[in-house]
Amino acid sequence: MRTWMWLLLAVLLGGCESAPDGALTMDARQYARDVEQWRGQRLARLRASDGWLSYIGSGRLKPGTYRVGSAAGNDLLLPAGPAQLGVLKIDGNGDASIEGAPGSGATLNGQPLRQAPLRVGVAGAQEASRIQLGTSEFYLVRMGSVLGWRFRDPGSLRRRNFPGIEHFPVDRAWQIQARWQPYAKAQQAVLLTSIGTPLSAQVPGEAVFEIDGRTFHLQPMLDKEALPSRQLFFLFSDRTSGRETYGGARYLYAAEPRDGRLVLDFNRAENPPCALTPHVVCPIAPAFNRLDVAVTAGEKFQYLAQ
Repeated sequence: MRTWMWLLLAVLLGGCESAPDGALTMDARQYARDVEQWRGQRLARLRASDGWLSYIGSGRLKPGTYRVGSAAGNDLLLPAGPAQLGVLKIDGNGDASIEGAPGSGATLNGQPLRQAPLRVGVAGAQEASRIQLGTSEFYLVRMGSVLGWRFRDPGSLRRRNFPGIEHFPVDRAWQIQARWQPYAKAQQAVLLTSIGTPLSAQVPGEAVFEIDGRTFHLQPMLDKEALPSRQLFFLFSDRTSGRETYGGARYLYAAEPRDGRLVLDFNRAENPPCALTPHVVCPIAPAFNRLDVAVTAGEKFQYLAQ
């Protein structure tokens, strides 16, 4: 699965603050082409065989024993795959193991699935043990305190029929240069996920910027998947949220600040994975990152109906 995407460092022209000496000076047409290229690359990643659109099944798990398969009567009913995959066991510590059913055709680490422990995936910390079912796969994940399962199918109808993403028009005024105010020590924060569970995060500082003479603050989270680069990850909502854009959050990535400055390019604001499929969990914008302004830039939320 892909890691968090890098953003190109650029400067604001005709926006909220003047650009510093030595900043990039590409013209508006070149900037628009760069944003369109970024959009195309993002869409290609989404439509890739291992992109978010390939997820077709998910669920929560508690300690216990589960019969797993696609046939009716299983405790954990898969959306595809063998009628009987095997028996999954989860102990009180959250450790998991599986005993494969004979003839399932499933493999683990390139070998026929028999009896084996399963690593639970944790984003940015531990890769999951992935059970292969032809081109599909089944695995376990943990998000905060919640243990769950995921099922991916590269042949998913959602992936094959995805029409694309609507965007606001490219407007370089939304490529904003912000002041960076680091904290002496990263602060701890608790985010909520799209299913309402808590998720711990670290906040290293805040970006301060102006829009139409008003001052705004956004606090980023350190992206564990981007370490040691210390890429900053912003989750924000604004006055378009729940109307033209996804209500839970939009995501924005920024390069590490330099000389007390960083660029927030809202033309590259993107929908979170949970806006693309109901089978993943993702953090939503905290109250302190709710902007009292309509950010009419970046991705809209106009595609899931198809």
